[in-house]
Amino acid sequence: MRTGHVIAAALLVTTALVGGVAGPAAGAQPATAPSPTTETTTDGPVVHQAGETCGFPLEVTDATGTTVTLDAAPERITTTNPSAAQTLWELGERDRVVGVTQYAAYLDGASERENVSAEGLGVSVERVVATEPDLVLAPNASAGQVEALRDQGLTVYHFPEATSIEAIAEKTGTVGRLVGNCEAAADVNAEMNAAVAAAENRTAGLDRPDALYPLGGGFVAANNTFINSIMEAGGVDNVAAAEGDGYPQLSDEVILRTDPELILVTTPDAAILEEEPYASTTAGAEGNYVVMEVNYLNQPAPRSVIESTTTLSTAVEELQTEDGATDGSDGEDGSDGETDGSDGGTADDGTDDGATEDGGDATTGDEAPGFGVVAALVAAVAAALIARRP
Repeated sequence: MRTGHVIAAALLVTTALVGGVAGPAAGAQPATAPSPTTETTTDGPVVHQAGETCGFPLEVTDATGTTVTLDAAPERITTTNPSAAQTLWELGERDRVVGVTQYAAYLDGASERENVSAEGLGVSVERVVATEPDLVLAPNASAGQVEALRDQGLTVYHFPEATSIEAIAEKTGTVGRLVGNCEAAADVNAEMNAAVAAAENRTAGLDRPDALYPLGGGFVAANNTFINSIMEAGGVDNVAAAEGDGYPQLSDEVILRTDPELILVTTPDAAILEEEPYASTTAGAEGNYVVMEVNYLNQPAPRSVIESTTTLSTAVEELQTEDGATDGSDGEDGSDGETDGSDGGTADDGTDDGATEDGGDATTGDEAPGFGVVAALVAAVAAALIARRP
């Protein structure tokens, strides 16, 4: 049996290169574009334009029930989680971003922004204040610090927990409205919607492997999470979905009982398959795993959905249609499939919704907005690695 191979690299490289091109130029203010709303169809989340204009002054209510008022388009934006930063990069609005957390370091140019992460967990209120933001975007995991930031006189929009692809689409639309670029948000959501539909079509006629995404220490991505939605769209059945919501810690006995056939990992060595209880599952015994890019799988943002559903569905298709054997085995196509990242852990200040949004310290080139061409090439090849060990 072959020990490893790279699958559909050309397809994923194309996806990464095309997807790296962000939307309209930063600062674009379509004053008459309607604000987006989201509905779910059989093809996934679709953004429609509603009756309200996409302009300023703007009043919106956030997840805390607070009315957030913006008299003009924010020119200085600070993000307290990397998924919000990724979304702004996708909308072509990175030039407005003045502060990011350390976990957004993988975004092209993020190192030039102020690092607002605290020395321990969360963000530093003082560092956020020092960026002099017109708007602070605070996703779910930053909930505990929202009031502290508002007490400093900052305008803060707090997002609800994103537990599905549909919720990510809605969040993207909200960001577009907050920055006055609803057109770019609609375009990004359309691209995401198309990627989800393509992933579902790719695996529509195939058996769905039982899969698991371990975060370390027995914690897993279970039901009612955006990661579960990505797994479903990617063509697998998440065995943890029946064990609870969110990111529960499962015992060894439960993991053995669920017996996943496929393990999602974020390092090419897939070391967790050699550890118990995973080594005694079908996935461990047969060495079945898919390498996912950690910054994409763990962050509830549109590029994460596009790349992760494409990677996973392509791996499922390759595993079943060719039984895991291609001419590019063992990295003989010249790539070794290595990326930065980790197998994750429990929630920390890099998370948005309780997942392991640690983001890594990977950097990218300057060839494409947000995701450099060279880095996209490496990430796409690495993410396409699926192996069977002897």
